[in-house]
Amino acid sequence: MLRGLYTAASGMLSQQRKHDTITNNIANINTPGFKQGSAVSRSFPEMLIALMEGKPGMETVNRGRLNTGVLAEEALTVNLQGVLRETSNPFDFAIVSDIQVEGMQFNGGKTITEDGQRIFQPQAFFTVLNEAGEQRYTRNGKFNVNGQGELVTAEGYQVLRDNGQPIVLIDLDTQIPITNLTVNRFGQLLDSTNGQALLDAEDNPVRMLISRVDNPIRMIPEGSGLLRVEAEDAGNVVQVAAGDNVEVRQGFVESSNVDPAQAMVDMMTASRMYEANQKAVQAYDRSLEKAVNEVGRV
Repeated sequence: MLRGLYTAASGMLSQQRKHDTITNNIANINTPGFKQGSAVSRSFPEMLIALMEGKPGMETVNRGRLNTGVLAEEALTVNLQGVLRETSNPFDFAIVSDIQVEGMQFNGGKTITEDGQRIFQPQAFFTVLNEAGEQRYTRNGKFNVNGQGELVTAEGYQVLRDNGQPIVLIDLDTQIPITNLTVNRFGQLLDSTNGQALLDAEDNPVRMLISRVDNPIRMIPEGSGLLRVEAEDAGNVVQVAAGDNVEVRQGFVESSNVDPAQAMVDMMTASRMYEANQKAVQAYDRSLEKAVNEVGRV
C-alpha cells in the first residue's frame, strides 16, 4: 500500500515540475529570443517481482516487473527559430540560422542516428560579457548604446565583436557616439551615410561575434536571456563560418518560440494529471486510516 502512495506522490512531483516549466514558458511569451523548455519525465528503475516458497529446493517463479514511479528528470530547451518581428530600430537585431551537418537531416532541431543517439542541430548566438567579464550567449538582440558608446544588451552586458572585445561605436575623428549604423547579413558594421565598413583604431573592420554552438542542449540558462557553456563543452563553441547558414537581420527582433495555445493545453493536462495523482494519494490515506483505526481494534 505504501508503495502505491509513493508512486502517486512521485507523479504529483513530476506534474508539478511540468506545470512550473510551462508557466515559465507562458511568462516569457513576449521575451525576445526566448526558447521554450520541455520537461522530460522518466520512470524510476523497474524491479523484478518473484514468488519464493521459502522451502529447500523450491524454484523461484518470476511474476513480472514493478514500476516504482516517475520523475521529471530535466527540462530540455527547444531550440527552434522564432518568428521575426520588425521594429525598424537600428539597434535591434535578430539571428536567422539553419546550420546543417553533413550526413544528417534535422527535424524539429534534432535527429536520431541509426544507433538511437540523439543529435541536436547547432545554433547561432550573439556573444556578450556578463558583469563578471565572462562570455555568455543570447538570442535576444534588443541592444542599445550606453554613455561610453558601447553596444550593450537591455541589462547592460557588452556585446562582443569578432576579436572578443566589446563593440564601441565612437567616431574616431569626432569622438562622438555613432547613431547612424548599418549591419549587413554577416554581422559587419557599416557607416549608414557612405556604406563603408566601420574601422577600429587599428583600421580593422568591426564585425559582431556570432558564435556557433554544437550540441546546444547542454547550454545552461542563467536568466535575463543569457546562457552559459560549461568548461568541458567549450570546444563546442566556435565563430560562425561563411558556410554556415546564419544571417543577421537589423531592425528585427526574434520573438519567443512559445506556442500559447499548446502551452495552455499542456498546462491544463499537467493540472489534471496532478489532481488524479492527488486523489490516489487521498485514497491510500483513507485506506491507511481504516487499517490503523478500525482493523487495529479487531
